[in-house]
Amino acid sequence: MNEHDSERMKGMLESLGYEEAPERGGADLILFNTCSIREKADNRLVGHLGEAKRLKNEDPQRVVGIGGCWSQSMKERVFEMFPFVDVAFGPGQVHRLAEFLTSDSLSAQGYFEFEGFTGHLPMKREREHQAWVQISVGCNCACSYCIVPSTRGREVSRPPGELVAEVRQLADDGVREITLLGQNVCSYGRDLPRGAKSSFSELLSMIDAIDGVERIRYTSPHPKDIREDVIRAHAELASVCEHIHLPLQAGSSRVLKAMRRTYNRERYLDRVALIRELVPDCALTTDIIVGFPGESDAEFEETMEVVEQVRYDSAFTFIFSPRRGTLAAELEDALPHRVKSERMGRLVEAVQRHATERAQRFVGRTMEVLVEGPSRTDRSRLRGRIRHNKTVNFAGMATPGELTQVEIGSATSTTLAGQERLLARLA
Repeated sequence: MNEHDSERMKGMLESLGYEEAPERGGADLILFNTCSIREKADNRLVGHLGEAKRLKNEDPQRVVGIGGCWSQSMKERVFEMFPFVDVAFGPGQVHRLAEFLTSDSLSAQGYFEFEGFTGHLPMKREREHQAWVQISVGCNCACSYCIVPSTRGREVSRPPGELVAEVRQLADDGVREITLLGQNVCSYGRDLPRGAKSSFSELLSMIDAIDGVERIRYTSPHPKDIREDVIRAHAELASVCEHIHLPLQAGSSRVLKAMRRTYNRERYLDRVALIRELVPDCALTTDIIVGFPGESDAEFEETMEVVEQVRYDSAFTFIFSPRRGTLAAELEDALPHRVKSERMGRLVEAVQRHATERAQRFVGRTMEVLVEGPSRTDRSRLRGRIRHNKTVNFAGMATPGELTQVEIGSATSTTLAGQERLLARLA
């Protein structure tokens, strides 16, 4: 979602006559789009702001702005902590940046109301053939560890007709892969007025019918809301990819209740079983938090049991990080860092072991790859992704944005390697 917002900010700034500077020292505007979901992101921002302050002192006409979730969570305190900042705004106020930059007086301004979608703004995409599409903003869940509801507000869905028109335009512009964005995509449409409602599975079907859209991805569903119709879409709609990111967070029902996740271990495993039944080759990825306050050794073992049972293709793993203003930040029974680190080590080992084993199923197969550009590790090779969201580094002649066939020769926990089948591509 933050990457999408950044692309919209860049598009809006270009429409105002700005162009991206190669380095901060040559910029008239230094703009930070922030995340606040983990403490590490906060700490990195403070370091970057130190450089911005120095550059502002060198050129007082230079504008420094902070947008995004961290800014929303701090509001006017941004200016108290960093007096050199000129403008601060939350995710629902990105459009006000243009108003500020075109005003006669660039005195310190803050914009923190929830009023609008960045999806309505111009966009400058990182890759011409891939695009984010924001289908909703905000979240109606109340997970005890999560700051998102307070930084992005209540859930609001965009009308399906508006989304179909946007995707049709993207397809006309050459976009082949669409990623639908929402804090909880599976609850999409429930807030729309009677007569205009559309379920998420119905939205997937509408977008699948658009000529030119080869791949549809989405992030993220919630285990309490993902239902059979959405899972069936992966099997029945040609462009919906064989990959589902289904956040677990914890394998203990007691811990899940303390997290206020509103599903238990059994519900989660039931959803996994349905995915495996209806989409047998589906790649399944997840998020897991280690060391939630009060998590016992036995409860952590329950998480490890789920990891061993599900055998994820990959996982984002996090040590619990208390976020200001959340219920979990006030909980007692915080675990020692030593315990959390030991558990994280065990979890990462298990995830990587299963990811390596799962990746072997692609070796010897010829997979469709959407080419993204040169490999990051070897510029003589190409990089792309298969429908299962695995990165492939391969030798070949294809160009970015092209779909080509690659024979997979080897696999690690994170990447595949192979050789383009030129005859298949040219045919």
